[in-house]
Amino acid sequence: MKAPALAAYALLGLPLAMAMLPIYVLVPNFYAADLGLGLTLTGTVLFLARLLDTVQDPWLGRLIDRRSARGWNLLLASSAVLLSAAMAALLIPPDSLGRFALAGWLGALLALTYTLHSLINITYLAWGARLSDQPEIRTRVAAWREGAGLIGVVLASVLPTALATRYGMSTALGVFALTFAVLLCLGGAMLLRAAPRPQRVARSDAQSWRLPLSNGAFRRLAGVYFINAVAVAIPATLALFFIADRLQLATLTGLFLALYFVSGALGLPIWTRLADRLGKRRSWRLGMLTGCAAFIWAVLLEPGSAWAYAGVCVLSGLALGADLALPPALLADIIPPEQRDSTAAYFGLWSFLAKLALALAGLALPLLAWVGYQPGSQAAWNLALVYAGLPCLLKLVAARLLTSLPCGDPTP
Repeated sequence: MKAPALAAYALLGLPLAMAMLPIYVLVPNFYAADLGLGLTLTGTVLFLARLLDTVQDPWLGRLIDRRSARGWNLLLASSAVLLSAAMAALLIPPDSLGRFALAGWLGALLALTYTLHSLINITYLAWGARLSDQPEIRTRVAAWREGAGLIGVVLASVLPTALATRYGMSTALGVFALTFAVLLCLGGAMLLRAAPRPQRVARSDAQSWRLPLSNGAFRRLAGVYFINAVAVAIPATLALFFIADRLQLATLTGLFLALYFVSGALGLPIWTRLADRLGKRRSWRLGMLTGCAAFIWAVLLEPGSAWAYAGVCVLSGLALGADLALPPALLADIIPPEQRDSTAAYFGLWSFLAKLALALAGLALPLLAWVGYQPGSQAAWNLALVYAGLPCLLKLVAARLLTSLPCGDPTP
């Protein structure tokens, strides 16, 4: 599969990855502080919306599998238009709403945005898994998609913050909503018009979202993926606290995040080529171990260690490429040919595990409180251990379990 075809498929990954960072990071503060909704009401609405987002993905996967190829096209096109409108309404709410009406607006738009994003994302992942039966092609498809996604994350990290500093948060979110809509519609159009078509399979009316659970290889891979996803989500949850309170370098937060994600994008071709030589399973395990070796040094960093932490960001970011490209390619490999009509069901459960891992990583905050850390104070070893030590321990467990996974390696 040539680069133009891969690029036509991958482009949609940019706005899809771009969407979630403002919703998770900027929207809570915007509604709670700028719009006056308050922490308690905002937090309650966010919890309920995220709970819905977590549990609905397996059923959405089943719904997608029941659609024909034409149905996929219609689903993607309509969902992209609706998601653009929902994102704009979420980020640019009416001025005249009362407090409880604003809470209702936030809850309804979050639920709609989460659902539409999941519909597009699961269909998009299933599309990529059905592009080829050749394992090496699947790895390249995943690498191109995740590379575009990392560009989207960097853009979402930089654009709102830069605009907010100069024009205010309301204007920044409005510009972001417009940029997102243009990129989403462009990516959807490229996918539908220029990307390779997914292989057509016979549809089954007896599908169930539980079908992937009958696949032993999926259960083992899902277990490894979930443990590793929690290991990745914990540092993502605690990064701002670590940079501000342990390193006391809050002004360099944007630079550190950019170094990490850009390094992840640069590392994707390395892991793709390595997977061709060693196999996906061995390469992913090597990526986990490399990530541990690079990231564990964060435990030892003292306040003001800007250059040392930048090195940690670069090296662990390079290892991130393995976590992004290889697991979805491994998942595509283990779906039996007779279950190709249930590809979206597999990725629906996969998405559920990713979101569950993110939710579970939130428990790192009460764990920090239990060991005596308070935000805003100069942090000692307790924050560093939870931020870097615990994720490395989980990655070692995942790497050990991955050793017994009989897929993704070339036949001797």
